[in-house]
Amino acid sequence: MAPLPPSDAPEVPSDPLSILRRVAPYLWPDGQGWVKRRVVAALSVLVLAKLVAVSTPFLYKAAVDTLAPDTVAPAWTLGVGAIGLTVAYGLARAMGTGFQQLRDVLFAPVGQRALRRLASETFTHMHRLSMRYHMSRRTGGLSRIIERGVKGVEFLLRFLLFSIGPLVLELLLIGAILAAVFDWRYLAVVAVTIALYVTFTFKVTEWRVRIRREMNARDTDANQKAIDSLLNFETVKYFGAEAREAARYDESMEGYEKAALKTSYTLAFLNLGQTLLITGGLVAVMAMAAAGVASGELTVGDFVMVNAYMIQITMPLNFLGTVYREIRQALVDMGEMFGLLEQPLEVTDAPGAPPLVVDGGRVAFDDVWFGYDPQRPILRGVTFAVEPGQTVAVVGPSGAGKSTLGRLLFRFYDVDRGAVRIDGQDVRAVARDSLHAQIGVVPQDTVLFNDSLGYNIAYGRPEAGADEVAAAARSASIASFVDDLPDGYDTPVGERGLKLSGGEKQRVGIARTLLKDPPILLLDEATSALDSRTEQDIQTELRALSRGRSVLVIAHRLSTVVDADRIVVLEGGIVAETGTHAELLARGGAYADMWRRQEAAGEAA
Repeated sequence: MAPLPPSDAPEVPSDPLSILRRVAPYLWPDGQGWVKRRVVAALSVLVLAKLVAVSTPFLYKAAVDTLAPDTVAPAWTLGVGAIGLTVAYGLARAMGTGFQQLRDVLFAPVGQRALRRLASETFTHMHRLSMRYHMSRRTGGLSRIIERGVKGVEFLLRFLLFSIGPLVLELLLIGAILAAVFDWRYLAVVAVTIALYVTFTFKVTEWRVRIRREMNARDTDANQKAIDSLLNFETVKYFGAEAREAARYDESMEGYEKAALKTSYTLAFLNLGQTLLITGGLVAVMAMAAAGVASGELTVGDFVMVNAYMIQITMPLNFLGTVYREIRQALVDMGEMFGLLEQPLEVTDAPGAPPLVVDGGRVAFDDVWFGYDPQRPILRGVTFAVEPGQTVAVVGPSGAGKSTLGRLLFRFYDVDRGAVRIDGQDVRAVARDSLHAQIGVVPQDTVLFNDSLGYNIAYGRPEAGADEVAAAARSASIASFVDDLPDGYDTPVGERGLKLSGGEKQRVGIARTLLKDPPILLLDEATSALDSRTEQDIQTELRALSRGRSVLVIAHRLSTVVDADRIVVLEGGIVAETGTHAELLARGGAYADMWRRQEAAGEAA
């Protein structure tokens, strides 16, 4: 069996009480009186249901004693008769069920509200985590953890409050009745049986939880491989790797199969042990009651009532095994989800951070030092500026830190030393939402949502009307393409935009950036993945998009930046030289050498 990859969930506290404390505020929130009133009402109805349930066997006993010859019915039943007691017994059972349903109705809005808040909070937190975190995690694994965590909360709310709590209350009431109406020995037998049953159940379940954790890990691993393979469908086809991908997936499923079999075998052992313990207690109590009837100390109705109470104990105890297992698993799943919520935010707003105010759009990198690994700096004292309305291109070999500049400007990361400023304002000192609103990005690979063309263009400004979306499409030279489609702007683009060509996706990216209309523009190798003809068309549209804006261009192909107002050459994380295209060629330095190599490569091609 292959070893598991590192888990996507961090180590989290496994203490059930700490997890329950995390859930409690969602059930008893401050300032939400209607939630608290519903919780109190649901618990009150629950207590009523249990009081009715433990009283019902008395009616059963009285009906039996009324029908039994030579048996004196209890005084409180005189004049009622066996038929009346039977009807009362049926009404009591119906009332117990009715109270339980009323309890569920009262609590349902509370539970659904808690689920919605937890799911939304987790989803929001995932988007607030840094790019560093997401680059080190697997999307399939994260989605599975969130899915299982929310389901775990739902199960916990439904069964912990309305199964374990009521069961404990019912056992206490029945124990008190057995001791008061019959004999302390009945209570002793029941107490010992319950104690042995609960101890056995909890010990075996703890053992099984460890197996379930392994099964979950295998399930997550298989899901990650499946999603990763399907997202890279084309790559799999290019390399004829269908069988290889199927083998990798089957290897993970083999591990899941073995863990699942262990789970099934241990479940059978648990069920057998629980049955033996419960049956032993039931037989012992019923034998004591039968002896009492034979000696004349108890009536047949007493025997029936003891049997009814033992059945009331047996059924929920059998259920307890299943509920405890599921609650324990739910706590594990919730622990993983809360572990995600406890992930610290690497990039946060300063307390009371004001919004970014853009007057001209001057972007300045001031002695910027940064490294993804503190021991390995990528940028080493980079200093340059993009003046208002100017286009500045950053070029250099792979690994020089070009794309890192864009990530620092957008504040995916914070600089280690120095500062990135917009119109004199340090980006670390302003609200991130306002920073992101002022910067438009056209990346190398425009990734689209699996929705319509119109939705993806309008993503730049969701409140934009249909006319504005169409105008942005025309400016990005995609309107004619859209008009030729049968569904127009309602045409689905497929997952990650796979139904569109590279040029079409790039134009959609330009259109949504045009719709956003930001004063600062970041072009991160926006045409390097396109063919020459499409690249020329897109470059024309990008030049139109850049007019009147401060533009930072991250470029690999030097031919795309010859018209830039200034070119910055990065080498080894430092600024090697700056100037216009003509100045840098005349200087005969690093840029001129790169230009000669790219020209030679183009001629050879």
